[in-house]
Formats: sequence, structure tokens, C-alpha cells
Amino acid sequence: MDVVFLLKIIKTVAEVAGFALLGQGLVYLFAGINREQNFVYVIFRIITSPAVKLARLLTPRFVRDHHMPLVAFALVLWVWVATIIGLVYLRIQP
Repeated sequence: MDVVFLLKIIKTVAEVAGFALLGQGLVYLFAGINREQNFVYVIFRIITSPAVKLARLLTPRFVRDHHMPLVAFALVLWVWVATIIGLVYLRIQP
């Protein structure tokens, strides 16, 4: 498989996860206390659960679970930036 194609797939997955985390954050702000009963919030939570679980694996235990979506967003953002840098590097090479 081509390396550029693989980087594009990773970038696309990072974008979907990032936008889902952003959407979950917006619903978190607007839904209030009853967000766990909000259908859209539950869907975003299902979509973002792999990224949040990976963030939990990579962070020390003293980081509270409440902060894991923010850590997951930062992780996804760095993966996205790294893939863009990789794509630019591969496109510039002769």
C-alpha cells in the first residue's frame, strides 16, 4: 500500500474523531445537566469512545477521567498535524 494513501486514511480518521470530539464538547456545553439523555450526545460519545480510551491508556492515573475528552482531542490534533507534515514532506521530495 502506498505511504501517501495510508497517511491520507490516518488524516481522515483523525479529522472525523476531532470533529466528533468538537461536536460532543458543544453538546456538552448546550445540553446542560441532562446531556446523558440527549440522543446526539450519546451518538458523539459512542463515536469518540475509542479516542478517549486511547487517551486514558496513554495518560497517567492522576489525570481525572473528566478531562479525558480534552486529552483525546489534543492527541487527535497532534496526529492530524503529524500526518499533514508527513504528507507535505512526501510531496516535496523529488
